[in-house]
Amino acid sequence: MHPGGHANAGYRRLFDHDGLTFGAGFPLTGTNRSQPNIDAELRLAEHAEAVGFDGLWARDVPTYWPKFGDAGQTFDTWPWLSHVAAHTDEIALGTSSVVLTLRHPLHVAKSAATVDQLSDGRLVLGIASGDRDPEYPAFDVDPDDRGQLFRESVDAIRTVWREDFPDLEGQWGTLEGDLDVVPEPTTETIPLLPTGHARQSKEWIAEHGDGWLFYHLPERTLESYLHDWRDRAGEKPFAIAVRVELADDRTAEPEPLHLGFRAGVEWFRDYFGRLEELSLDHAIIGIQNEDRAAALSTFADEVIDQL
Repeated sequence: MHPGGHANAGYRRLFDHDGLTFGAGFPLTGTNRSQPNIDAELRLAEHAEAVGFDGLWARDVPTYWPKFGDAGQTFDTWPWLSHVAAHTDEIALGTSSVVLTLRHPLHVAKSAATVDQLSDGRLVLGIASGDRDPEYPAFDVDPDDRGQLFRESVDAIRTVWREDFPDLEGQWGTLEGDLDVVPEPTTETIPLLPTGHARQSKEWIAEHGDGWLFYHLPERTLESYLHDWRDRAGEKPFAIAVRVELADDRTAEPEPLHLGFRAGVEWFRDYFGRLEELSLDHAIIGIQNEDRAAALSTFADEVIDQL
């Protein structure tokens, strides 16, 4: 079992390895301003599992704000991951990430436990405080309360998973010992990975998170973050998201993309090899190539299998 201590099947799939594992982020078709084709998304999800990816990650975007530039995978996180669970076998299912400040923690606890049960324990939860300004007034949330709301939500979710008929109070409401939240997860708790800083200190994230999910970082910055994380959190996992566009030329040098690179597959193999040596545990890949299936296959053959 990973030093994080989780029996959860998704967590084991992602992190019970000595080396770097890889996931793929929805929408796999790249359609993020309108509804993606469901059949195409599912075919690519099945393909990613077949070629060797260890995780599939769905974002939580409650509303569409065109200025921000995308609507995530459009579909609500929980029914979408339940649908994906029914079309896959053992690959981990992750959220990247559930916006706790805009969701009631009892709803999150119930929905996540439901998906976890339906997927035989494959769910891993990235959790976030949000980053789209107009959403806070839409949900009647004071942006200045995000840090406290995030902490209270984590505490509430953990408590209702671990205790029967708990007594608990927060800005979200009050439990007085006469209500329970069912179903329970397949294990004592579903792993929670704070995303970015989530309005918290690094010390809080290291103590309360089951890992840390971060955005793409320059290598030297990532090295510093990983060194600091190991000092604070020991062997708890660290994961990042990286956009990847495979160039036609296998030997092409990297060109920067927003939160990633366009490069030849040989450069990507060396790049992720270096990140593995830095002790990175998981990378969520956002494939940018037009032919997604072929790019997933090439990445799996030339990077995942080689590492």
